[in-house]
Amino acid sequence: MTSRVNKAVIPAAGLGTRFLPATKAMPKEMLPVVDKPAIQYVVEEAVNAGMTDILMITGRNKRSLEDHFDRVPFIEQTLEAKGDHEKLAAVRRPSELGDIHYLRQGDPKGLGHAVLRAKLHVGKEPFAVLLGDDLIDERDVLLKTMIEVQEKTGGSVIALIEVDPDQISAYGCADISAIDGEDYVRVSELVEKPAIDEAPSNLAVIGRYVLHPRVFDVLETTGPGRGSEIQLTDALQTLASAEGEGSGVYGVVFRGRRYDTGDKLSYIKAVVTLASEREDLGPDLQDWLKSFTQNLNG
Repeated sequence: MTSRVNKAVIPAAGLGTRFLPATKAMPKEMLPVVDKPAIQYVVEEAVNAGMTDILMITGRNKRSLEDHFDRVPFIEQTLEAKGDHEKLAAVRRPSELGDIHYLRQGDPKGLGHAVLRAKLHVGKEPFAVLLGDDLIDERDVLLKTMIEVQEKTGGSVIALIEVDPDQISAYGCADISAIDGEDYVRVSELVEKPAIDEAPSNLAVIGRYVLHPRVFDVLETTGPGRGSEIQLTDALQTLASAEGEGSGVYGVVFRGRRYDTGDKLSYIKAVVTLASEREDLGPDLQDWLKSFTQNLNG
């Protein structure tokens, strides 16, 4: 096993039922966040962290994901003939990000099953898993830090955020202990979507992982858990208490900018936040938002 992390797995087989009817014919990963689909932000994050070998785990009706990261000669030729080089570069960028591969999940048996489908592609190397519901601001370093922790510890690494205790039941939850002299923590327990009074902490697991390949062996023997699905959280709990190569789970507590596109209200907030920070849209949008909110208050 080599220690360098150069492969990323992006599970993208979900049905997107929370966004129906918009996702009746469009994958939820293709919903636009300003002027790029959410999935492109995720791929760009992986590439910026040094990973150019990317495997998407997809499902039925996800062909538009492949189309988005492919070349479109007619549109490119039209823009080039018009001299619209800015749009031309934007259209070409998705196809130039890296080597993107696609594999269908088949049976929708949960996140753990989707990650297990990547076993043959990943091989015996540590790898990253990025979920599309969490967008991490490109100005904040998270994945690179997690990769460094994985290389240092030899285990698996998860990203954690502090949430209000009354929100923890919507997340996987981690019980942790500090490590002297380190800015990462050791994870001793993981619970998938615990009741508020059963949560071991207010540290929630978000959709970034850097995993030792031993996780595949554990997933192969992990039975259905919460929701009758194979939970990645359950496999990581096994690794947290295991011994030997690839054992141990560690956490990086992220305090940067994260945009949640997992539900309708959070998605709208993400779009507005990102648009308001852009040089081309921000000033006018901020002025309009001020006027709009004043009228609401009135």
